[in-house]
Amino acid sequence: MLVDGEPRVSCVTPARRVSGRNVTTLEGLPAADSDAWAKVFCATGASQCGFCTPGIIMRLDGLRRKGGDLHDRDTVNRALAAHLCRCTGWQTIVEAAAAYDSTVALDRDLDAATRRATVEGHATQHVAPDIALGRGGFADDGAPTGTQVAVLSGDGTWTVAPTMSQARRIIGKVQGRRTTVDPEPPLEVPSGDWAITLRTGWVDPAYLETDASWAIPGGSPADPLANGGAFGAKAPSPLPEAAAALVADIGTPVRLRWSREDVVRRGAKRPPMAIAMAADGTGVVRVARTEGIAERIRSVAPDWDVEEVDIAGPPTSSSIRAAGWGEVLAVRAAATAGDDGTTEVTTPDGAWASVRIAGDGAHVRVRCGELLDSVVARSYCIGAVHMALGWVTSESVVVDGDGECHSLTVRSLGILRPGDMIAVHVEFDDEPGAEPVSGSDAVFVATAAAAWVAQRESGGALPASWPTGRVLHSPA
Repeated sequence: MLVDGEPRVSCVTPARRVSGRNVTTLEGLPAADSDAWAKVFCATGASQCGFCTPGIIMRLDGLRRKGGDLHDRDTVNRALAAHLCRCTGWQTIVEAAAAYDSTVALDRDLDAATRRATVEGHATQHVAPDIALGRGGFADDGAPTGTQVAVLSGDGTWTVAPTMSQARRIIGKVQGRRTTVDPEPPLEVPSGDWAITLRTGWVDPAYLETDASWAIPGGSPADPLANGGAFGAKAPSPLPEAAAALVADIGTPVRLRWSREDVVRRGAKRPPMAIAMAADGTGVVRVARTEGIAERIRSVAPDWDVEEVDIAGPPTSSSIRAAGWGEVLAVRAAATAGDDGTTEVTTPDGAWASVRIAGDGAHVRVRCGELLDSVVARSYCIGAVHMALGWVTSESVVVDGDGECHSLTVRSLGILRPGDMIAVHVEFDDEPGAEPVSGSDAVFVATAAAAWVAQRESGGALPASWPTGRVLHSPA
């Protein structure tokens, strides 16, 4: 929102601080301005699920009104520093800002674009200008007016009240804080003569729209997935079942929503692994016990040994993007990287990607069936580069020996900010008539391998674990 023309983060701005002042939300922008932003965001692929973009648009419009240079990347990156976008990797948002005053045409087939987005997101997606304005139909938005609100207490029970703030006051809920403790992968690599090894810890998919559901008596609970797949992490969400049970108990409509702390403590994580590969290509994977994870690993490494280990920690899921097979293919790709650091990956679905990280950014080539829409495909691939870079360099959840999570804010999760993102150059090998498959999954894994290779230590050794704690920089 804008307060007297200055951008403010609405979710942390108390109403008392804006009393008597001029407040402008996205709905208060002149129609010509909001329509222009919606059009340019759609034209450049700067919005995917659309959850974060209303605030980003207000930030950029505030910059525009003050005479800020929307064509200057550093200026725009600084303006975006207060925001988080998990989907796009920032680059297309910067491109949308630069294109605001340009004439952009939406003469694309948006039905084909929607199909490509659905393939990439592994869930229902919609592509249209108004998605950038927050009109994607998020799970929490559809609840009937006046619906009771349920908030999760520390003991795992739900407290119901007329409003969210009242429910939080009843249970004394206070948002958790950011930890200063460094992450430590919990599993050890088995002893042996290995050519390459890797240890990983818990990683939160860090989707920004927290799990939500609602239900009315006699109805089906709302799906937490609306216009986005949450990178597979909401597939095992317990909220629909909880909503159905709660509405049956109280007999009136009720809406449930996790806080960010709830998502960190209770939401599905990427399972920790310890991977070891021998010179002949065989290997061993130790992984936190996770339903279906052994099958995912064996889908790309049928001859590898998989050992599931019981360790204390948050829930894990094999439905998260490339969980299991991604780690194994990243190790293989790093072991076979070209002299220039180029890595190649073919996913179980048949998508192929190569990635090379150089001084001017990441060079990506993708083959993913019939392209359908290059704008959407490019946006998802750039987002996959962003996620992979964070996975290797900075993202983690700190979990202590008792399994307790300590990274309790979204900023604690290590998502790369705009100024830390490298430039991404994407090329596609279109295959007209071929079944579309997710190219961004292949890019995600190939980028992880390339980012790892780019951090080789003296003597050629790869860092022993992720995250490495080293940020890769290039002009963006």
